[in-house]
Parts: sequence; C-alpha cells; structure tokens
Amino acid sequence: MDGDARSAAATESRLPPGQPGTRLDDFTRTRLGTHLRAMYDQVVQQPVPDRFRDLIARLDASEGKTSLAPGEEDLDGSPA
Repeated sequence: MDGDARSAAATESRLPPGQPGTRLDDFTRTRLGTHLRAMYDQVVQQPVPDRFRDLIARLDASEGKTSLAPGEEDLDGSPA
C-alpha cells in the first residue's frame, strides 16, 4: 500500500459511522444505484426543448461556414 492509500485507510478507520469518508454497505449502494438509475431514466425520456433543437440546428448549419486556421481542430476533434 502506498502512502496515500495508507493515509486514506487510516483516516476512514478513525471516522465514526455516518461521517463523510466512510464506506456504504452493499445494500445502501444497491438501493442508491437503483434510485439514481430511475431518476436518470426519467430525465433521458423527457423531450428536448424546442430552443435547444433550434440552437443545435443553427450550430450544425454554421459548422460548415467556419474556417479554421491550419493546425486547429474542429469541435469534433477533426483537423482543419
């Protein structure tokens, strides 16, 4: 174990239960993961607002009009 890992392990062993830095048991981690996935699924299924669709369409349309200097990369990482 390196110095950082030893220090973190020593700190965690001194903390009382419920304090920041303590580990969660398997049941709590599983339950938390289930709830987070359910919330994420709800957000993903919401429609994209019209404002965002319009903005994306404008960005896509202007993408071909912008010229980059030699050696610069586009937003997608492709070279000029």
